[in-house]
Amino acid sequence: VENFKMKIARGVEGEILRNKYFCGNEKYFRENNINIKDNAKEKIEKYSSEAKNIILFGDEKEVLSIVTLSDTLRENAKEMVENLKNFEIEPLLLTGDNISTAKYFSEKVGIIEVKAELSPEEKFENIKSLKENNVVCMIGDGINDAPALKLADVSVAMGKTGSDISIESANIVLMGHDVSKIVYLKKLANATVKTIKFNIIISLLINFVAVILSVLGVLNPLVGAIVHNLGSILVILNASLLYDRKFN
Repeated sequence: VENFKMKIARGVEGEILRNKYFCGNEKYFRENNINIKDNAKEKIEKYSSEAKNIILFGDEKEVLSIVTLSDTLRENAKEMVENLKNFEIEPLLLTGDNISTAKYFSEKVGIIEVKAELSPEEKFENIKSLKENNVVCMIGDGINDAPALKLADVSVAMGKTGSDISIESANIVLMGHDVSKIVYLKKLANATVKTIKFNIIISLLINFVAVILSVLGVLNPLVGAIVHNLGSILVILNASLLYDRKFN
């Protein structure tokens, strides 16, 4: 293949034996004024209704073949979405897939709001718009997700299936493909915030009582130092309870 070119969120093109060929989505073919015949349109509509991703292959004149790819729902995806809703989190699907495929899978898992056929730039703009009035957590694993992951308030990449650039862009990396860990992550985050607040309050109370007792002459400097260190140890021990925390 010579003169190879890649168009982000569109497809690829190149020359084979001086003949130019294209491989990509329907939008990419229309942009290059490549004829999509009626029989090809019928197949595209048929495969789209079956929630399949469609890749067209053709030359400068017409579509020569159609390749279809079918996504599969990850285990526990529906349960994960339902659990997130219990935390008053509103899920939103941003995808580069066609609208038929996006709606098919969003209905399967219970996601109401869907935005499909998005380029990486459009995903980025959507996250930017959402951040104006919300705290946004972005979950992704593809190259196209990297800019949006970088922009989100909190970003999570799926380590086992994610691309290197998405992993580098994310704040958190889940070392596996079990999406139910997203719910565990939310519970752990909530528990961490509560622990931080509790530790701050306990530290302030211990120091406040120690200062009062010192003023009254009950505590001498040596005992005061010991009380201060005991307070620090208490805080550390309480924080260590977060390690390997189990949730129902």
